[in-house]
Amino acid sequence: MTDLLMYEREYGERYIHIAGIDEVGRGCLFGDVVAAAVILPQGLVIEGINDSKKLSAKKRDALYDLIMEKALAVGVGQVDAAEIDRINIKQAARLAMKMALERLAVTPQFLLVDAEKVDCDIPQLAIIKGDANSQSIAAASIVAKVTRDRLCEGTWEARYPEYGIAVHKGYATKYHREQLLIHGPSAMHRKSFLKNMEAEQLSLF
Repeated sequence: MTDLLMYEREYGERYIHIAGIDEVGRGCLFGDVVAAAVILPQGLVIEGINDSKKLSAKKRDALYDLIMEKALAVGVGQVDAAEIDRINIKQAARLAMKMALERLAVTPQFLLVDAEKVDCDIPQLAIIKGDANSQSIAAASIVAKVTRDRLCEGTWEARYPEYGIAVHKGYATKYHREQLLIHGPSAMHRKSFLKNMEAEQLSLF
């Protein structure tokens, strides 16, 4: 069984406030990329926490509430489709992470980041599959995922009901691609992503 507090214990000997940072929505055709930064109290164990992709929506919602209750600080950052098209998705994800970091009410002394580097002067460690190996990163993964899913199911679905965003969350499902062929892209679709789709989708442009 993976020890999700291994990194927190190791770096907790030198740093009190450690933030986990992760993002979601990197592979979507629609909508913002969303990142979260979470600082949990040292030694806190949240039972059931894991990579958000491995949890049911119900479990994520329950853990989200627990994280928001127990965390010392939570920050969320979003970068929209237009900016993603302008600077590319990798840079947009990093920008969303930096925004999430800057919105923390407590300044962290060290960062645990899911396979990325955040543009700041704070010491940090990039961990491959960090959301499955660090409780702090997993917590950030859950906050980012729940935040984005609620946008998909609420505001974004209401704005663009024809695409089925509430169901597929903006990913390139068969239904989503079919609706794109019928309706064309919305203002919230990532044009740079659509241009890279297979030849059958190129008729959108």
